[in-house]
Amino acid sequence: MPTRETDHAGLGALAKEAAEHASSLVRLEMELATLELKHKVTALGMGIAFGLGAVIFAVFGLGFIFATIAAALATFLATWLALLIVTLGLFGLAGALGLLALVKIKKGTPPVPEQAIREAKLTTNALKSNGR
Repeated sequence: MPTRETDHAGLGALAKEAAEHASSLVRLEMELATLELKHKVTALGMGIAFGLGAVIFAVFGLGFIFATIAAALATFLATWLALLIVTLGLFGLAGALGLLALVKIKKGTPPVPEQAIREAKLTTNALKSNGR
């Protein structure tokens, strides 16, 4: 017949066993999370590498497009003039994009939510005036 002492000993052993199982479960969960993260990081790294490869080939393709334009112009112009026209066109495009970038950067700086700050001040002033 079980006594109180054997019940406590059995309960203590069960608690210890449950704690060991919980610890093992947590360890296994951590190992699973680590493996899953490694798999995702590997996939992400490969995706970035493939994307960079695509960008590199696109840049080369763009260069060949401009070379084709220069070659087409060279059929009825001197080669040096065809190359000069394409070069000036590229610098013109770069200048226009640079100006657009400058306008957008000036519009976005400083990165402070001015309208939200103004609204917060108005709300604060309204609450202060209602509290008086």
